[in-house]
Amino acid sequence: MLKGKINYTFKDEGLLRQALTHSSYANENREKGSASYERLEFLGDSVLGFICAEHLFERYHALPEGELTRLRAAIVCESSLFQYAQELGLGDSLLLGKGEKSGGGNRRPSVLADAVEAVLAAIYLDGGLDAARGFIVDFIARKAEETVRQGATVDYKTTLQEIVQKNHEETLGYRLKSESGPDHDKHFVIEVLINTNPIAEGEGKSKKLAEQAAARAALSLMGAL
Repeated sequence: MLKGKINYTFKDEGLLRQALTHSSYANENREKGSASYERLEFLGDSVLGFICAEHLFERYHALPEGELTRLRAAIVCESSLFQYAQELGLGDSLLLGKGEKSGGGNRRPSVLADAVEAVLAAIYLDGGLDAARGFIVDFIARKAEETVRQGATVDYKTTLQEIVQKNHEETLGYRLKSESGPDHDKHFVIEVLINTNPIAEGEGKSKKLAEQAAARAALSLMGAL
């Protein structure tokens, strides 16, 4: 059950219901006064950003502002929140309209990521900032450690782009070489291309990480690292 996994007991159960109500369900049940999670998602985005920034500021004293910003972006992105939603089994508790449900909306990354932010906002409104931290900070901490280990705080793609742009005749691109593994444990191989010619490749559990690895490999070949 979701209530056991979120580690919080609501005083106002209506907030949790709203946080789990997709706009498609709300539109189909207007006569019942159903409200979707969209407004909660808006608030949850800001609450998440603050809690994440606070944790990173207190935990990673040696990281400069730029790397803290990139680390936060990696943690609060859709793919990360989708991962947390899967851990919670959030998709099984969502209220979806008939069309959205039949289309697999309870498995769609964008829907589940938005729902995490909505649940966070609902907890914040019901129990305050400490309760919101209790719901999300352990995940933030785990995701931060994982991201730092993978070196994802260094933006190799931007560095490579800046080098390539110095020669206006050259163009930079990325191409998926292979994709394998089940949905919960994907493995991607990405090639980085200059003027359509592959010069290096990288691997990762997401396309974003694989692109960063490919850019890093290209920079190493260029002697820029």
